[in-house]
Amino acid sequence: MNSMSQEPILIMRRREVERRTGLSRSTIYERIRTGAFPAPISLGGKSVGWIEHEVNHWLAERIVLSRTRAGAGVERR
Repeated sequence: MNSMSQEPILIMRRREVERRTGLSRSTIYERIRTGAFPAPISLGGKSVGWIEHEVNHWLAERIVLSRTRAGAGVERR
């Protein structure tokens, strides 16, 4: 971990990831399997969580891709 970083590392549990992304549990795990979504980290036992800034980065990439496609001739309503 970078000691220069001032931002705290925030962990999101699965339900929060589902809420923030709009993806279902099965879609999240399918995309993790294919490398298209950030993998969770182990919190011990059977608990896992996602690093918030990784999920936020993934969401930001989706927005850019969506806007890029929209600007490339995809009709927007």
